[in-house]
Amino acid sequence: MSSHTIIIAEAGVNHNGSLEIAKKMVQEAANAGVDYIKFQTFHAEKCVSKYAEKAEYQKNNTGKPAESQLEMVKKLELSEEDHLQLIELCDQLGVKFFSTAFDLESIHFLHSLNLGLWKIPSGEITNYPFLRKIASYNEPVIMSTGMCEIREINEAIEVLVKNGLDRDKIV
Repeated sequence: MSSHTIIIAEAGVNHNGSLEIAKKMVQEAANAGVDYIKFQTFHAEKCVSKYAEKAEYQKNNTGKPAESQLEMVKKLELSEEDHLQLIELCDQLGVKFFSTAFDLESIHFLHSLNLGLWKIPSGEITNYPFLRKIASYNEPVIMSTGMCEIREINEAIEVLVKNGLDRDKIV
């Protein structure tokens, strides 16, 4: 039995929508010897209301108080082509790529890439259509629970299992 601890570098959206910065992040993650690097995949229009304002700290930190939450988040998206380039770079450097989806379209796209691993963000743990779609692939799932109550966690596990995910594939 292996006692290797898996190390995941959290890239998230810290590339600010720049493919070049994302590539530098992959390079640095590889230099650090991580096993995986994880990004975020989403379509801003599917996740953020066009009426949502930025939080005060976002207004202060971006220097663009009039910009909407949607406008800000839209700038953080990576295109499908960006994903392909990052996967290719990860393969070259010996780092495994995966990404957290935030909408059903993004789940479908990530599945087409055959990544074989899913990350469920704690903010989506009560999004049952989202959970059912991921469960249908019966691939390993890392489930974040930071924003959740124990009841929500248990219900999410049950939704995943009832929709095709083997219980032993949930971490």
